[in-house]
Amino acid sequence: MSRRAASIAVAIAIVVAVVGVTWLATGMAGLGHGAARPPRFVDEAGSSGIDHRYDGGFEYFVGGGVAVLDCDADGRPDLYLAGGERAAALYRNRSPVGGALAFEDVTDATTDLEAVTGAYPLDVDADGVTDLAVLRYAAGNVLLRGLGDCRFEPANERWNVDGRDAWTTAFSATWDAGEALPTLAFGNYLVPDETPAASECDASVLVRPDGEAYGEPITLAPGYCTLSMLFSDWDRTGRHDLRVSNDRHYYRDGSEQLWRIAPGEAPRSYTEAEGWKTLRIFGMGIASRDLTGDGVPEVYLTSQADNKLQALADPHSGQPTYVDIALERGVTAHRPYAGEDTALPSTAWHPEFADVNNDGFVDLFVAKGNVEAMGEYAAQDPSNLFLGQPDGTFIEAAGDAGIMTFARSRGAALTDLNLDGLLDLVVVTRREPVQVWRNLGAGTPSAPGSRSTPATGPSRSSTPSAGATSVDSRGGSTSASAPPMAQR
Repeated sequence: MSRRAASIAVAIAIVVAVVGVTWLATGMAGLGHGAARPPRFVDEAGSSGIDHRYDGGFEYFVGGGVAVLDCDADGRPDLYLAGGERAAALYRNRSPVGGALAFEDVTDATTDLEAVTGAYPLDVDADGVTDLAVLRYAAGNVLLRGLGDCRFEPANERWNVDGRDAWTTAFSATWDAGEALPTLAFGNYLVPDETPAASECDASVLVRPDGEAYGEPITLAPGYCTLSMLFSDWDRTGRHDLRVSNDRHYYRDGSEQLWRIAPGEAPRSYTEAEGWKTLRIFGMGIASRDLTGDGVPEVYLTSQADNKLQALADPHSGQPTYVDIALERGVTAHRPYAGEDTALPSTAWHPEFADVNNDGFVDLFVAKGNVEAMGEYAAQDPSNLFLGQPDGTFIEAAGDAGIMTFARSRGAALTDLNLDGLLDLVVVTRREPVQVWRNLGAGTPSAPGSRSTPATGPSRSSTPSAGATSVDSRGGSTSASAPPMAQR
């Protein structure tokens, strides 16, 4: 099936250079001194109590997010899962500390919404209770105000937010000094109900606080079919600009975007004269982390066969000019590392930086999966788990970690579900049950254990791995596809 026939993928073939990257498949033999081996994950989806899947037609080829939040204040991460044509679902975490993962379904019409593509947790009104921004296809985005004990109430009217009947696929938030509420950005894809032959990219929307509610929405035009966005203090000036990743399949003269979002000023996109270079990719997801130790974040962009790891060309220039370091770091992830389709290009979605083996080096998870049934792209396209090395490179370890499957992955989250100090993995897959992987470290299900030998080397993380967030803050790990609680 062609991408135009599938309504979402690529219309032309992409040729990928692979010279010099064959070492990526060397596996654990390439582990650097001081780096830990991959942790062992076990699949506990069937026994965890989670029975959910993300499903639907063309409108739900994209999306499929998971939000991680503590909705009952018991210290355990709970899960809110997008359902597409099915109802979304909220699961309360009942896992014993250090034990098997266990969840119970919290059935409530307020949260069991249909047409949900993703959701993001944040404390909008700073009352200490987590709220949810729920993204939907042509049904109106919903802000849910947390009431405690995993209960929520609709809050669009309370906060004066128009949910619009858009095809919303991205979200990010940031807080400006002195404001009672965060600034919110909603990223929109195609204009709803457009056929593949007559598709039109929709504009995204920014809403700024006006006292205890929000002012009129600000259109971020032109829009280029956004699939991911992230507020980022990219130059460490204290100003959070908006990075936007767009699907090049549908726009004509568009590109990736960086919007300058300065308090008291109208948003504007950076230009080439200011150092912002044109980049056109099939933009899917964004993750951000300071990997080089220069004090500013690098940015990982997922795409189809063309993933990028961008670093500022000159971190001290104040210009948003980026160079791609994915090849030298070993994270191009342009083709599957296993399966029957290793000669075909990959399709990557959610990326996330975190330390999965507690060795002090930042690792990278990349969710992958065919859009639907695109013959020119890999059907067997397992997600990547790249282990960070002391020299700043990464080595593929998903197979050794036990998480290799050929399900079509979309959103994901790395989070410590049973409070044992090890990051577990939740993956939303298209048309298949949600995957729930328990991290055992170097141990066993009955006696999990983390790595105890301290890591040394130039790339050791100086900030804790906090999973992904929807706000790039203080050099921490960030992502825009399916983050846990946003940092304030």
